[in-house]
Amino acid sequence: FAIDTHHLNDPYHPETKLFPPHNIAGTHGQKLYGTLGDFYEANKDKSNVYYIHKTRYSSFNGTDLLIKLRERHIEELHLVGVCTDICVLHTAVDAYNLGFKIVVHKDAVASFDPAGHEWALRHFKTCLNADIVEG
Repeated sequence: FAIDTHHLNDPYHPETKLFPPHNIAGTHGQKLYGTLGDFYEANKDKSNVYYIHKTRYSSFNGTDLLIKLRERHIEELHLVGVCTDICVLHTAVDAYNLGFKIVVHKDAVASFDPAGHEWALRHFKTCLNADIVEG
């Protein structure tokens, strides 16, 4: 689980100029919810479940995600989340450049920008050789 983490009124974070406050550390808005939250709570103590606080679009930037994946000899990443054309996209590009096989679950990604969402899905397939799966 890679969770977007921001601090209220952080003047140095580039997203402050682009988006309204979101995923503020320690607030309800940052928590996993619904069935995803239930799944995390039921499995969080397992050794194969890892929770990353990320502060940039890519889940690789400034985190130890790559180390965790390499330690476990993981070669294929299944991506889900929001926004398809922002965080999922940047994570996918970094994963591709690091040599990972990418699988994007179409029904489990979304964006506030429908055109950006569709563009990103095409980009995953045509430029990153990702498998796009439904269902």
